[in-house]
Amino acid sequence: MALKKNGFIPSSAPEELKKVLVAVASVWGDTIEDMEEFHVFPLKGAMTNEVFQINWPTNHGDLHQKVLVRVYGKGVEVFFNRDDEIRTFECMSELGQGPRLLGRFSDGRIEEFIHARTLSAADLRVPEISSLIAAKLREFNNLDMPGPKNVLLWERLRTWLSQAKRFCSPSTAKEFGLDGLEEEISILEKELTQGYQEIGFCHNDLQYGNIMMDEETRVITLIDYEYASYNPVAYDLANHFCEMAANYHSETPHILDYSIYPDLEERRRFISAYLVSSGNEYSDAKVEQLLSDAEKYTLANHLFWGLWGIISGHLNKIDFNYLEYARQRFQQYWLTKPLHLSS
Repeated sequence: MALKKNGFIPSSAPEELKKVLVAVASVWGDTIEDMEEFHVFPLKGAMTNEVFQINWPTNHGDLHQKVLVRVYGKGVEVFFNRDDEIRTFECMSELGQGPRLLGRFSDGRIEEFIHARTLSAADLRVPEISSLIAAKLREFNNLDMPGPKNVLLWERLRTWLSQAKRFCSPSTAKEFGLDGLEEEISILEKELTQGYQEIGFCHNDLQYGNIMMDEETRVITLIDYEYASYNPVAYDLANHFCEMAANYHSETPHILDYSIYPDLEERRRFISAYLVSSGNEYSDAKVEQLLSDAEKYTLANHLFWGLWGIISGHLNKIDFNYLEYARQRFQQYWLTKPLHLSS
């Protein structure tokens, strides 16, 4: 579905979207006479959906209302169940953890526009902001969400592997070694699930674009819960660390720079802030164990987003080089595997 970039909602836009927008405006006391009263601004950085800010003048002078319109990416049902994701979104809203759901249409939804700043790649490296993110992630992981609390990581990896094989040409499947990946997943699952693991509700996609901060109050809000599920919290930490190698707003957003992957002290500082934020005492041994576990889970994270990239490259029309992104994640998997596994 096409929304006009940096302009107005085109007459070709679905009637359903127009009606929902008019209804949302009406709830806020604004009467929309003409679709050209809605101003559309595309937001960059989204790689699963297309996201737009839509403004309109209010009935109270020169003020403007803002909402966020999320247009679902093509084929995303391969990655997650949209109904489950909507339930998670609504639950997060009820818990005061994220934006409110204002309306739905067949290809997307309308969300409350949060008046906060989306973080940049550089923000993740600022110690004060990093500590705030760590504390918020701990709060998120401790949420008691409705439904089953089973770990979904391994099931998802196997499901995505099956889908990747279905979409890939034989040459692409050979390049990425997909035929041998089932065994790799089994090895990882056996190795990484030994001993005690803390299971929590994980965001699973904690990149800087999914983190917002109120500049006055310094309150952190995590957004975009499409991939959220119960998983080992060490996996969520691993994902966040891996995302520090990315800058999705550069001229080459698909390129990852692992030379800037957080060093041992930076990771240790983040995990310490994560543990202390809950108010419970923790030991150095606990920090070191979680640090070690998170590093091992980077392997599963490389496969997770590598498979996502392969599938997205065949389905998604967003301007992003998904296959090259996947290539880098697989390369990093094979490069670091000997460092993190005992055999």
